[in-house]
Amino acid sequence: MNSKPQCTCSSAPKLIFPCSGASDVGSLADRAARQMTLDQTGKMYCLAGIGGRVNTIMETTGDAAKILVIDGCPQECARKTMEQAGFTGFQHLKLAILGLHKGSSPATGENIRLVANRGAELLA
Repeated sequence: MNSKPQCTCSSAPKLIFPCSGASDVGSLADRAARQMTLDQTGKMYCLAGIGGRVNTIMETTGDAAKILVIDGCPQECARKTMEQAGFTGFQHLKLAILGLHKGSSPATGENIRLVANRGAELLA
């Protein structure tokens, strides 16, 4: 993730970056990240801030204990945004591996829970 020494006191956050795109799976990724924040398995964070290279967001992300990137569709915009900003070593959840595909996967409670549960496993 970064070359800075990592805190070993477990106070560094676990951050979640969903794609939040305009499709059903983008909405699903976004809502699952929000659910994970409510569940306290991680904290949803600002992918747009990464794309805009906002200093405080970049620094907080660099200091994160773990990072989860959630992509709804095969374009993998969230992963590409993180990599272009220099972040590597993050967990990457692609909704297609859960059987959730663009155009046929509404953000139902069941689908949100499926994604949130898998995301929690990746951040554990």
